[in-house]
Amino acid sequence: MSQSKMSGGAGLAIEHLAVLVPVGPLHLDGTLSVPTAARGAVLFAHGSGSSRHSPRNRYVADLLNESGLATLLIDLLTEDEQQVDLQTAHLRFDIPLLAKRLEGITEWLVTHPEVQGLKIGHFGASTGAAAALVAAAELPQLVSAVVSRGGRPDLAGPSLAAVEAPTLLIVGGADHTVIDLNRSAMAHMHCEKELKIIPGATHLFEEPGALKKVADLARDWFLTKLR
Repeated sequence: MSQSKMSGGAGLAIEHLAVLVPVGPLHLDGTLSVPTAARGAVLFAHGSGSSRHSPRNRYVADLLNESGLATLLIDLLTEDEQQVDLQTAHLRFDIPLLAKRLEGITEWLVTHPEVQGLKIGHFGASTGAAAALVAAAELPQLVSAVVSRGGRPDLAGPSLAAVEAPTLLIVGGADHTVIDLNRSAMAHMHCEKELKIIPGATHLFEEPGALKKVADLARDWFLTKLR
């Protein structure tokens, strides 16, 4: 495990740890970032062929760190699996596989000395949002909040009804199909839930200021729910 430190805003020190997380027979690469006096920890679930290097999720994670939240950006697929998925695009839609790995990572995270005792949230993007919700349904005692960015919560299927964690769904206003899928998924959820639509934003929130709005909404949700 390697580590380095950098300073965030207002003199906030943020420690970045390269971690290798055991999940069953596999070890998955991740980056655990922990600000001084962290107030919660957020596990990122990437989707649609993305990885811990996703610039969009790293942007959101940086803002969460600066707000006093620890983050874990981690690959849900091994390097070999990522190569296969680039050819087939199959594994990114294997929600049971991704969710099972998220469960293992969550169980590892709650025992890590850097964040032990902190409440845990899941931040899921695209298909990763479905996996985050399934894992939250399986681990109601460990997952205290969920945020979905441009997600496919509909792919969580029957698990939606079992989610207990307060869930925020964020969708771009121009992402019409995904808005409908999110509304449909919400109808099956019994937990505290909210849908926020960013006007004019498309699926990847590439419009000026759109991703900042996502990050601000996620920050406020996690700071409130992970107290």
